[in-house]
Amino acid sequence: MSHPLVSVPPMPAPSKARSTYRCQSCGDASPKWSGRCAACGEWNSIVEEVDVTGPLSAMAIAPAHPARPIGEIEADDAVPRPTGVGELDRVLGGGLVPGSVTLLGGEPGIGKSTLLLQVLAGIAVDRPVLYVTAEESAQQVRVRAERLGAVRRRLFLASEVSLPHLVGQIDEVQPAVVVVDSIQTVSDPALSSAPGSVAQVRHCAHRLVNLAKERDIAVVLVGHVTKEGALAGPRVLEHIVDTVISFEGERDHPLRMLRAVKHRFGSTQELGLLAMGEGGLLTVDDPSELFLTDRRPGSPGSVVVPTLEGRRPLLVEIQALVVSSSLPQPRRQAHGVDPGRVSMMLAVLDRRVGLQVGGLDTYLMAVGGARVTEPAADLGLAVAVASSLTGVALGPHTVVCGEVGLGGELRTVGQIERRLGEAERLGFRHAVVPESTPDIGTGMRIIRVSTLHDAVGTLGLRVH
Repeated sequence: MSHPLVSVPPMPAPSKARSTYRCQSCGDASPKWSGRCAACGEWNSIVEEVDVTGPLSAMAIAPAHPARPIGEIEADDAVPRPTGVGELDRVLGGGLVPGSVTLLGGEPGIGKSTLLLQVLAGIAVDRPVLYVTAEESAQQVRVRAERLGAVRRRLFLASEVSLPHLVGQIDEVQPAVVVVDSIQTVSDPALSSAPGSVAQVRHCAHRLVNLAKERDIAVVLVGHVTKEGALAGPRVLEHIVDTVISFEGERDHPLRMLRAVKHRFGSTQELGLLAMGEGGLLTVDDPSELFLTDRRPGSPGSVVVPTLEGRRPLLVEIQALVVSSSLPQPRRQAHGVDPGRVSMMLAVLDRRVGLQVGGLDTYLMAVGGARVTEPAADLGLAVAVASSLTGVALGPHTVVCGEVGLGGELRTVGQIERRLGEAERLGFRHAVVPESTPDIGTGMRIIRVSTLHDAVGTLGLRVH
């Protein structure tokens, strides 16, 4: 008697990873990378994506952490712990939060590794920490640590570029804080992509974020930046981390600035100021005084502007130099100030004030390594150009502050009382501000003007 054949279902094929290349503008997919998307024509928009193919399951799984009423959630879990570097703690709102992931970006040679070694040295006094160097050798980092006085018994150092080995180092040390320098050089051998590719950076970052949350470890990732100063790599890298810190400054100037571009545990309105010295990064206690240390009062083209970096008032000297030009297209150079606003101020001076600067070479800079981009510096930029053009210097105890419209009108700026309070602390006695500025409780003499034309006339900067 024959028996019917029994049909045995085939075993599901194991999951396999394959790469596709997708345009970030239109979403079109292609089997290989190219510099220009064939669908929409966008340049440099195609990035690699790793797709995992295999059987999908719709089965519900019990969550590892069941949902709870919001009132039962302990807020103490997000309490920051000081890093020992006061200016970094200011920007972070108190320090690093356990289980958080921070991305630190900055130009090569700016001092990122120096800063993080000093941070780990302070934390390693009572807790184990791990520094993973994926770019330099362990010997190079040891030499820097000796120079900084950062050699600690609980500061562990590992030279790793493989993600599985990096995780193994964390398992071995059980650190409270982990620094990965840098995330672009870490790769997972399970992916066929090259180190530094979009797929590798995204995958490694996701793995480290999950590890930080699972084990309550504070992780700091060092990121590269592009020529334009933006963080390199996929934008998702900035989205998945808790905090993004920008480390800025000129390599030929000691001043360094820390800014929080994103911060889930506090404000992004703080600025940290450090100075690079022989023994590492030092806190700048009085940045306004630092910016004005070598100022020469009575010099034409020099103007002091009370700026605001977040909630921190700073007095910055803006200098202008206007000279005759032998070129068909006069030079326009700006350092530390917004070139776009400089161009607008030159146009307003020419059209609304009658100062002919269109055919002259114009140079402007914020002195001392400062960077001033807020509209409150408009009046300072315009007055500095007028002072240089006429050869008339401002009074040594005068500051100017205000936004300038294209019609030549002056507009008030925020937190003017804090700005002028800082100026009064440093001995300034006169302030030129917009007419609409509210009453201020200060001992300074407030000079109110409604237009740039009036401001130039009040300060005696007209061409006769």
